[in-house]
Amino acid sequence: MRNEYLFTSESVSEGHPDKVSDQISDAIVDLMLAKDPEARVACETMTTTQRVMLSGEIRCKPMYDDNNEDWKFNGYWAPGARDEIESAVRRTIKQIGYEQDGFHWKTLTFENHLHGQSAHIAQGVDAGANKDEGAGDQGIMFGFACDETPDLMPATLDYSHKILERLAADRHSGVAPFLEPDAKSQVTLRYRDGKPVACTAVVVSTQHAEGYDEGEKEAELKAYVKKVVGEILPQGFISDETVWHINPTGSFVIGGPDGDAGLTGRKIIVDTYGGASPHGGGAFSGKDPTKVDRSAAYITRYLAKNVVAAGLAKRCTIQIAYAIGVSEPLSLYVDTHGTGTVGDDAIETAIKGIAKLGGLTPRGIRTHLGLNKPIYQKTAAYGHFGRKAEGDFFPWERTDLVADLKAALG
Repeated sequence: MRNEYLFTSESVSEGHPDKVSDQISDAIVDLMLAKDPEARVACETMTTTQRVMLSGEIRCKPMYDDNNEDWKFNGYWAPGARDEIESAVRRTIKQIGYEQDGFHWKTLTFENHLHGQSAHIAQGVDAGANKDEGAGDQGIMFGFACDETPDLMPATLDYSHKILERLAADRHSGVAPFLEPDAKSQVTLRYRDGKPVACTAVVVSTQHAEGYDEGEKEAELKAYVKKVVGEILPQGFISDETVWHINPTGSFVIGGPDGDAGLTGRKIIVDTYGGASPHGGGAFSGKDPTKVDRSAAYITRYLAKNVVAAGLAKRCTIQIAYAIGVSEPLSLYVDTHGTGTVGDDAIETAIKGIAKLGGLTPRGIRTHLGLNKPIYQKTAAYGHFGRKAEGDFFPWERTDLVADLKAALG
């Protein structure tokens, strides 16, 4: 590892068009899991000026059943199910705060193109008399943890998220009424001997009310942003040498889906580790937890975090791989980047030997972490990792494997 270097991560707010799409897709996942814990959902959302469109495959008999003769007149939808989905979409947008001429929760046009899950996918995923439930797709997933922050996340991403969370909280509470929902942040830190020691650059672009791009109002907005950043970064990180770029393009009144189309799954590095770790390529939002893109990414974060929390390493990357329709993972790989107190192969063996994990099968992961619940909309902005929801850790953020790992490794 180099003795000194700069590293940068970015985040985007809940009002960014791609994140609007992610939150809508996960609102649909939550709606269907609340109706049926074994629901299958692959929901993609597109947002643009005054329009939201859903597409994808689902299986949720309380809402959609292509074997129900009574529902055929409604395209196999249960009475009222389409209205329930539309209400969830509009409610999500309202919660974010979009009441603009170019994107308004109440007046936008909504299209629902969800349809039944492919039988050829279902036959590989569903459990049967002679087989355990298989993975919902092939793929590789990565989890990561490091000791840069109390939540064991990369500092650059952690601070980028927290800046935008604070802006959103102040917008919702009325502390900063000049802010609008769309925003992006970027934090560059200087690392020395593997630890962040200073902030060399901050970028914040935030949508704002009319008039906050010049004169005293512009100065007020920039002073507010600098105050927020100063309160979030550790004392001493900001200095006279820190370079600031606050709304560097000038006016940012037109934003959100009116300014740029949004799609589910386009912010996967923001969702994970800000570039500090590899990414398998799969997005999370809109997918039920049989999809290992989501559940295996959660279990690998859980495992990596417990390795670091146990003091077995300062940094840990874990990869896991699956084949569609096959329950057992194809491989498990641990890399502690030269910071481990024991061998990486020993950690791999220890993980495989922890019985309560359920062998890292899709069913075992969902059971151990309790993933068949409507918990996902909260994950869809400000990252899936290193966060708490309503005062409690997300289940994959628990550190309840520390004792098991220490016992297995002596």
